[in-house]
Amino acid sequence: MGETFALAYRPPYDWAGIRTFLAGRAIPGIEVVGSESYLRSVALAGGQGFVTVGHGAGDALAAHIRFPDAAALPEIRARLRRLFDCDADPNVIGAHLSADPHLATLVAARPGLRVPGAWDGFELAVRGILGQQVSVAAATRLAGRLVAAFGTPLSEATGAGPTHVFPTPERLVEADVAAALNMPRARGAAIRALSAAHLSDPGLFAPGPDLAAALARLTAIRGIGPWTAQYIAMRALREPDALPVGDVGLMRALDLGAGRPSPAQLLARAEGWRPWRAYAALHLWASDTPVQVS
Repeated sequence: MGETFALAYRPPYDWAGIRTFLAGRAIPGIEVVGSESYLRSVALAGGQGFVTVGHGAGDALAAHIRFPDAAALPEIRARLRRLFDCDADPNVIGAHLSADPHLATLVAARPGLRVPGAWDGFELAVRGILGQQVSVAAATRLAGRLVAAFGTPLSEATGAGPTHVFPTPERLVEADVAAALNMPRARGAAIRALSAAHLSDPGLFAPGPDLAAALARLTAIRGIGPWTAQYIAMRALREPDALPVGDVGLMRALDLGAGRPSPAQLLARAEGWRPWRAYAALHLWASDTPVQVS
């Protein structure tokens, strides 16, 4: 069955910005991002399907869902709202961040910038591990190889669209990912540890009481350090104050001629960005176009 509906948002909305972010990180076999739309495979409650999102009429995105079980549609809608950050108030966030002179310039250039979320927390966390110490392009290639090796083929795959759904934690918990992807064994072990943690705690990626608790929960998993935990919190847990403090791209974006700040200096400056540090990070990454995080 298919259904088309609107995902309303508070304007302005930087559709080009979120589409570009997702395009650079689109997982081969799972996501296809065109000039005007985002398409991905989905799996819920034993069913498989597709969702397509584009910029619609008025203050809304237009989403089309193909999924066999109508009972899953409310959950699909909710996930898409989180993925495209439809509930943010960019005017409130922008006004707060504009107290920082450099961020004021970036906010003026992209007044509707959003923090892209995640369709699935486990998928995003695996992608975060794959992206440790490598470029966006390298992480994307690794994610595509992971899907080809361990993902489930779609029963209705088309030639130009997604071919698989993302590997489940059950599939990855015992998998030798490092050997299959020819990457460091520590990263493969981290993916197995993440899979085991998610199987033992299905609510691992549910929003928690506060950011500190979420980070403690994530960094307790072997192979997930502060950077990866903050990135997962930012996108999968929808924590608006998450900030990957040691990120090279953030420090490079803040080098206005006097040198890059240290992580400690970045953290001190970011106190003024609270509680919207994740949005500040997205503005800085968007201004640092040559290299961005995974």
